[in-house]
Amino acid sequence: MEQYRKNILMKELNEKLEKLSQDMEKFNLAEYLELLNNPRRYMWINFVGGLFRGLGIALGATILGALVLYLLQRLVVLNLPLIGDSIAELVRIVQMHL
Repeated sequence: MEQYRKNILMKELNEKLEKLSQDMEKFNLAEYLELLNNPRRYMWINFVGGLFRGLGIALGATILGALVLYLLQRLVVLNLPLIGDSIAELVRIVQMHL
């Protein structure tokens, strides 16, 4: 009877160990730990990632700003009352500062 309980406990332990191993593989824990042990590589990866994130933000903001300015110019051409004058003034101010 006791041998049977040991076998069941051993089987449960093996199943849990297998699940833990699969989870570690899924989360790339070994690669992450290796990365933490190499600070230069860790800093380099973070630097390059930050550089590209900043470049993406700057490029996206530029494109979005140009699109908004283009749409505002189109609204001025429509000559809408009240809105048209305000937008025309805003576009004039922006163009003066470019």
